[in-house]
Amino acid sequence: MLYDNVKRLCKKKGIPISKVENDLGFPRSSICKWNENEPGIRKVQKVADYLQVPIEKLLEEPNLAAQ
Repeated sequence: MLYDNVKRLCKKKGIPISKVENDLGFPRSSICKWNENEPGIRKVQKVADYLQVPIEKLLEEPNLAAQ
C-alpha cells in the first residue's frame, strides 16, 4: 500500500522513485520494499514533504488512494 501510493504520486509528478531515494539519502531501492517492511514514520514524512503532500496521502488505503 505505502509503496504503491508513493509510486502513484511520483508518476503523477513525473519524478522517478530513484531520484526521491537519492535526494533524501535513502539506500537504493529501499522505497520499493515499503509494502513488505514498513519504514519509520520519519522516513515516510520525509517522502511526503518531498512530494509536497500530507503524510495521510501516503498512508491511504488503496481504494481511497485511487480516487
